[in-house]
Amino acid sequence: MLDAVVVGSGPNGLAAAVTLARAGLSVRVYEKGATIGGGARTAELTLPGFHHDVCSAVHPMAYASPFFQRFRLHERIEFAIPPLSYAHPLDGARAGRAWIDLQRTADELGADGEAWRSLFLPLLERTEDVSDFVSRSMLTIPRHPITLARFGLRVLEQGSPAWNLRWKTAEAPAMLTGVFAHTIRPLPGLAPAAAGLVLALYAHAGGWPIPIGGSQAIVDALAADAVAHRAEIVTDHEISSLAELPRARAVILDTSAAGLQQIAGDRLPPAYARWLDRFHFGQAVAKVDFALSGPVPWAASDLAKTATLHLAGTRADIARSERQVARGRHPDDPYVLVSQPSQFDATRAPTGKHVLWAYTHVPRGSTLDRTEAITRQIERFAPGFRDLIIASSARTAVDLDNYNPNYVGGDIAAGDVNLRQLIARPVPSPDPWRTPVPGLYLCSASTPPGPGVHGLGGWRAALSALRHEFGYTKSPDLGPDNRK
Repeated sequence: MLDAVVVGSGPNGLAAAVTLARAGLSVRVYEKGATIGGGARTAELTLPGFHHDVCSAVHPMAYASPFFQRFRLHERIEFAIPPLSYAHPLDGARAGRAWIDLQRTADELGADGEAWRSLFLPLLERTEDVSDFVSRSMLTIPRHPITLARFGLRVLEQGSPAWNLRWKTAEAPAMLTGVFAHTIRPLPGLAPAAAGLVLALYAHAGGWPIPIGGSQAIVDALAADAVAHRAEIVTDHEISSLAELPRARAVILDTSAAGLQQIAGDRLPPAYARWLDRFHFGQAVAKVDFALSGPVPWAASDLAKTATLHLAGTRADIARSERQVARGRHPDDPYVLVSQPSQFDATRAPTGKHVLWAYTHVPRGSTLDRTEAITRQIERFAPGFRDLIIASSARTAVDLDNYNPNYVGGDIAAGDVNLRQLIARPVPSPDPWRTPVPGLYLCSASTPPGPGVHGLGGWRAALSALRHEFGYTKSPDLGPDNRK
């Protein structure tokens, strides 16, 4: 009999496996695919020698995640940290630039510089407090109430119709809205503002790192640690019900809330099942990867100094585009999120060549290839981009669902990031990772803190299982070589 079984080898599933194995338990991980990684895989999607991140590319929480801090991820793999965390091009060769250096960012924003600085400085001085409360259920007693209050006031401002009151120029509000739009929600909104302000804070707290070799490096480091502590990883093995699993004291599912329903079936109590029935999946993305003959020729200066760009125009332009997606439409001028990792990682492409990662928002279940819309939006801010394209690989929302069943209808967040589901993800509980079924836990992005490569869902689920199933009261040491 095993101590624990984990279903799914995404960052959360592997974080759970690491935590359980470090506690000395026997652990087995089952992965449906031929390779591990979930949303953090790297592959040659276009041409040989061009290494593309299949889903996630840039990792704002690689240094900020309390789990990765304990795991000391930064000591295990190499990261590049662009000095410019993200940028937001505007028409007329203008751009807003979020440098790691908060003061430099404020200085460049001119009339809005002090407003930007006052928005972030009180949070920047308490970044660890912010990381702590966003990694927990919102129904737990806050450990840092003053920081939470400061954060909440900023969310109320930037998530409401008052969101433009502090701004005088186009650049600063566009920059924030580009980050808020990561949530694929209508804007303004409290949930997009909450999630976006955290990401924007990390841009100044330590930057938005990219792993050398691709996102696969993160999951490979997690898997190596789990295996080194006697966990077993089984690939090409799909699990469709609890009856297919070997006996174990704890089962942790790195699946969506819908996947939990499918696998657990009638083992779930009716009241809990009704909560899962109400769990809502959000809108989706369509993705395109490009192999390029050279770097992107951005019209605005300094944009080669960042791996992340948000394209769509002004704050109003982004809000209009996101409203159209929420209404089931494909915008003519869509919001496009772009990553150019080969600017900082020579392993991603042959010498002199580049890879470019891009996605746009679409209605859930969309079958539309958005290559032309994405190409046109990039060309708008980088004239001549089209001439650099050697090859491209597109995935529709439905393609992404087929690739990863956690992405229901192409929803890469594994559940809408709305206000209700910040509180009840997937159910209202101070321990939402633990289900009512004895020994059964959920650890995917359908649990707090939601989407992103941070390992926190897996870590929290494993800690809950260690406490309730095995009597452990402390987290095991997670650092390299078991150093304290």
